[in-house]
Amino acid sequence: MRKMLNLSSKADKNERSLEEAVILIQQGDQQLLNEIINSYKPFIAKVVSSVCSRYIYESDDEFSIGLIAFNDAVEKFSSDHGSLFLGFAEIIIKRRVIDYIRIQAKKRHIHFDLTVPNDAESTETIILNKLSLNDFHKKEDEQLRKEEILHFKDSLTSFNISFNDLVENSLKHQDSRKNAILTAKIIVEDKELKEFLFDKKRLPIKQLEKQVNISKKTLGRNRKYIIAIALILSGDYLFLKDHIMGMLDE
Repeated sequence: MRKMLNLSSKADKNERSLEEAVILIQQGDQQLLNEIINSYKPFIAKVVSSVCSRYIYESDDEFSIGLIAFNDAVEKFSSDHGSLFLGFAEIIIKRRVIDYIRIQAKKRHIHFDLTVPNDAESTETIILNKLSLNDFHKKEDEQLRKEEILHFKDSLTSFNISFNDLVENSLKHQDSRKNAILTAKIIVEDKELKEFLFDKKRLPIKQLEKQVNISKKTLGRNRKYIIAIALILSGDYLFLKDHIMGMLDE
């Protein structure tokens, strides 16, 4: 199996082999962890470079951040996320590197504010720098949102659900949306229901009837919407999850 782990191959079989390797690592195979990390250093460098908009060397601090993030992704990955490991790892790496860049930029601005003379030109420079930093934050957040959506789209595909399906099955009433979200939360928080969802790739309607005050007919009609919410709550979707939880407060 280990010979199948390479960056050049895109076959589904190889991808499944990586997920299996991650499980073995989580069970304590440290040698395999070292092999995976060494094999995927080019992947880590590529992801970090895309965030920094420059070529990243292994000696760079940003690469070290990416390496640690990749290792954390190995520890935290679960097939319950309904996604492939590399997609999950990419999101984790990008977030960590962006957080690092933000912290470093903040430190530089604090130091700059303490050392520059307090004249009009310096004040203007500080304001422009802060505006540039805010612009960077907005652009990076926008990029992460786009990547979350693409990652979420792939997860939906494994359940034979498309974005068009969600649009066609969107819930127009606020109470209906809240009931769907609460139902999805019940699924995610119940081990048996969650395993059924990810193993069978369908909603455990019969089991849910016993736990929610929603008819079988309504559960069936809203099943795609509920599944989509459950995928978001189960996965590493920072922005999408905030959006969903915000709907409960409306």
